Order: sequence, then C-alpha cells, then structure tokens
Amino acid sequence: MPAISLCMIVKNEEQHLARCLDSVAELVDEIIIVDTGSTDQTIKIASGYTSHVYSYPWKDDFSDARNYSFSKATMDYCMWMDADDVLEASEKEKFLQLKQTLPSEIDIVMMKYHTSFDEAGKPAFSYYRERWIRNHAQYHWIGAVHEVIPPNGRVFYSDLAISHKKTGAGDPDRNLKIYEKLLAAGKPLDARQQYYYARELYYHKRYEEAACVFERFLLSEDGWVENKIEACSVCASCYSALGKEQSALTTLLRSMSFDLPRAELCCDIGKYFLEHENWQNAVYWYQAALDIPKKEASAGFVLPDCYDYIPLLQLCVCYDKLGDKQKAKEYNERAGLCKPYSQAYLYNKQYFENLP
Repeated sequence: MPAISLCMIVKNEEQHLARCLDSVAELVDEIIIVDTGSTDQTIKIASGYTSHVYSYPWKDDFSDARNYSFSKATMDYCMWMDADDVLEASEKEKFLQLKQTLPSEIDIVMMKYHTSFDEAGKPAFSYYRERWIRNHAQYHWIGAVHEVIPPNGRVFYSDLAISHKKTGAGDPDRNLKIYEKLLAAGKPLDARQQYYYARELYYHKRYEEAACVFERFLLSEDGWVENKIEACSVCASCYSALGKEQSALTTLLRSMSFDLPRAELCCDIGKYFLEHENWQNAVYWYQAALDIPKKEASAGFVLPDCYDYIPLLQLCVCYDKLGDKQKAKEYNERAGLCKPYSQAYLYNKQYFENLP
C-alpha cells in the first residue's frame, strides 16, 4: 500500500487550516506544511498536526513554493491540498480503498476538484487535477500562477473528489499582479499562462485586452485543447461585453474547430440565440447539449448542469415562447427531476399550474 505525503503551502490560513487537516490527517502518512509569511496563528495551528513545518520566503511564484514543499516529502506519493480544501466525510472510505488498491506502476492519480456548489450543496463546477504524484524528481510544478504538474507517465483517473470550500474573499488582484510583474520583467508567458492571464483580465473587466490575449492563445499551436475550447467561451463573453455580438457567436462556434462539441459550449450558443429571441436556433443547441455524453476524465472544466438541468430548463423557456405550453411544461418537469429544490423549476411549476 503506498504511503502519502500531504504537502501544503499556506499563508494566513487560521480560518481554514484546521478544517482541512482534520478532514485528511488520519488518512495520510506524513504532513508537510510550508508557510510563506503568515502573521496570524497559522504556524501554531499547523504545528499541532505535524513537526514538519517550514518557513519559506514568498517569491510571487506558486510553483516555486509547491516544489519546495514536495522536496521535503519522504513518502511514495506527494498529495497537495490548499488550506480551504476539504476531503468530505463521504470520500474518506474511497480514499482508503484507493490506497489499498492502487497499482504500483501508477505515477499520477487524477481526482475530481469540486470548486462551486449549488443551493443544495451539489457540485456545480468540477474538473480533474493531478492530486497524488509519484515522489520523483521528474515531477515538478510549473507556472507562477495556476501552477500545474503536466500529467505524464502512467495516469489513473479516480472518482475521489476534493472540495474547495473557501469562506471569505481573498485578494482578487493577486494573480493579475503576478502576471503583470512577469511581463514587466520581460518574461514571456507560455500558452497555458496566456490563457490564464486572459482570464484574469476578463475577471477585471478589461475585456478588450482579454480578447486580444485570448486571440493570440487561440492562434498559437501550443496549449491544451480543453483550454482552447474554454477560451472560446470566455473570449465570447468579452466580445458580448464589448457589444460585438457577431464576434461573440463566431468565437463560440470556433470552439468546434478544436474538438467535438462540448455541452458547456452548446449551452453558451443556445444562450446567445435565446437572448436574441431566436427560439428555434436556441432549441437546436440546447437539445444538442442534452445529447452529448459527459466527459469528466479530461483536463477540461465540467459544468454538470450543462448536460441536463440547464438545457432542460432553457428548453422549457424556448417552447413557452414558441407557444407550445405542454412541451414547455414537460421540459420543466424533467429539469425538476434533476433539481427538485431549484427556485427556477418551482417558479415555472407554479406558472404552469396557474395557466387557464
């Protein structure tokens, strides 16, 4: 059975750290905590769980700090978590089972990362991340921000999930400042970092700049396909914010030049036509989203609702606008099977019940 080193980098995480460690401490074989400059009780809390607590100067480089944490590990695999992550109680048995059954030749274990939740606490946004990485010099983090260990070797996809449960607001400008510092120093961004830099510009409503960076990324020969597809979605949002509606639609359709359609993009295209009151075209794309199988074992972001709940709910709207109340009601009921607690479903249900 493999031994696991939990390797974390932290700073001023007194609010989250104990919750994180309580969720996983009994399941791992070693805990490494690297503090990058806390001024609160973080180090004291960490010391209650492990003697392997190290101070390391922050250099505006997440990969640098994570690689240092991995360098202190002595077990077979390194596992990373952020202080505001938790392993839910429902996942603990799966964690133990994975340790007991993992084939010895596996180099990297990919696990689901739930980062957003709906009103009932169900995951609304998930993607796979490298979570257990063989403790070997060939595996190291790259990227000052949105750091990653590129999956290579023998990779195993597990349905085990880590949940990101942040409370309170962080520094919304941190990542953008790091990118701008790199650029000011004349350091070029690789394709992946261009993609994330463009996203940061978008989050800061610098839509013109974001669209330009996205376009450069989309034209480059480098970069992951899943990042290219998602870039089309966010770049289209930039164009919409700039009032360039035709460019927005063209960019959404461009996503299909990289691979088969994703339900997330079909929903984006359906939304475009719905907002332009082209109900028939919207129906086509929302129906297409329903017909696409969910492909979770990939590097891409997955919005589970785009494969059932969202297109069903929007098809209800479209058919209502087209005057087919019966079909609209049927789609709403199907949406309710996905989320019986949904306020939108319940509102529509009341609407149909009040029809003459």
